[in-house]
Amino acid sequence: MTVAQRIYLHHLPHTQRSFIMKQIDFEHGKITDNILRASIPMLVAEVLSLLYNIVDRIYIARIPDVGTTALGAVGLCFPIITIILAFSNLFGSGGAPLFSIERGRKDTKEASMIMNTSFFLICVCALLLMAVGMIFAKPILLLFGSSENGLIYAYPYLMIYLLGTFPSMVATGMNPFINAQGYATTGMISVVIGAVANLILDPIFIFAFGMGIRGAAIATVISQILSAAFVLHFLLCKAEYKVRLLHREEIRASSKYAKNIISLGTAGFIMQLTNGLVSIVCNNVLSVTGGDIYISVMTIVSSVRQLVETPIYAMNEGGSPILSYNYGARRPARVRKAMIVMSAMILCYTAVMWSVIIFAPGALIRVFSSDPSLVKDSIPALNQYFAAFIFMDLQYIGQTVFKSLNKKKHAIFFSLLRKVFIVIPLTYFMPYVLHMGTSGVFLAEPVSNVIGGSFCFITMLCTVLPELRGMDNCD
Repeated sequence: MTVAQRIYLHHLPHTQRSFIMKQIDFEHGKITDNILRASIPMLVAEVLSLLYNIVDRIYIARIPDVGTTALGAVGLCFPIITIILAFSNLFGSGGAPLFSIERGRKDTKEASMIMNTSFFLICVCALLLMAVGMIFAKPILLLFGSSENGLIYAYPYLMIYLLGTFPSMVATGMNPFINAQGYATTGMISVVIGAVANLILDPIFIFAFGMGIRGAAIATVISQILSAAFVLHFLLCKAEYKVRLLHREEIRASSKYAKNIISLGTAGFIMQLTNGLVSIVCNNVLSVTGGDIYISVMTIVSSVRQLVETPIYAMNEGGSPILSYNYGARRPARVRKAMIVMSAMILCYTAVMWSVIIFAPGALIRVFSSDPSLVKDSIPALNQYFAAFIFMDLQYIGQTVFKSLNKKKHAIFFSLLRKVFIVIPLTYFMPYVLHMGTSGVFLAEPVSNVIGGSFCFITMLCTVLPELRGMDNCD
């Protein structure tokens, strides 16, 4: 810490001083330490964040007599939940890298406007999504493959969940701005609050109050409200860059910021939106080729994927502000080192988890269901789905670098390539044309990982590294 920073901290109130001293030094700190300090709290946060949905699934699957059917019905709501999260990330993950780049350039006014514009977009979008979702909930669920029996469970769960759209989007969409300021532990706490609340409230509402699937949704909404309240309190009162609503005269001027936020966030938005689209396609094909039981199988497989992907996401997101800040500060050596450290951490973790999935799939599946027939059908499906899991890393690493360095076109193209142009066609082609049945649905994922992941990573190396070398020469 410099002398100037010490003098600045000395004159701050104690509470504000303690928050700033906990910030990560993106500019001068060691790259490995920075990524670990950003990633570990984010990992804890993301693991706990899974409890919002995973705890619901675990408890729902154990509701007497209807657990398996209810679990499949809730799986039909996943695409809608994914769409809501996609819009959160459109504005949050789209704004945070731009915010970090401007921080690296020491332009506080631009950084603040980017954050405030993102907050405005999140608020408006949340209200619109909630209204549209509640009006069209039934036809949407039927379109996504729900049977009349499944609708009995899916519809009430979704209607209650939609009431929490605003707090859900605020908590998810504004958390990247906490992490982008170096407050990784605070970002973690915001998620811990909601996850712990959900863990406590779920059994109370589902079993003690006898509310079943409705109780799971109510517990989730209350938990989201608590998380959003903490995020807003921190960003309004404690953070170095404080969020606020745009003034009326600023709304028109914010259009240029909104355009940049949306264009950069489109890559992450497409990734999550296409995840929802792929879920819809898979559920439709599986309902024809395997029946309702295979929709429950896909729910289990998707749950395991979320579980094992969470640390990968945390490491990518932990590295992202470091990449963005140093790119904005024109420090190419630190950008390269961050790319190497982030990639090494992700690949090592994936090698370990891949081994667990291949050699002990039953242990992971039984976390979500104890139904013997469901476990039996899920084991081969899980092995097929994760056959080329490590190639997925290449996609995530490439996407993170493109997003962090504001490479909008590359990020958007590779988001579309793997899911829209490879997975969805294969999900129809392999089961119907190649007559592979349900296996074709699960094998479409590894094929897309190999093709899309390799292409994305190689392109990233061929475009980003020359630019960083040019930055070295200019400096």
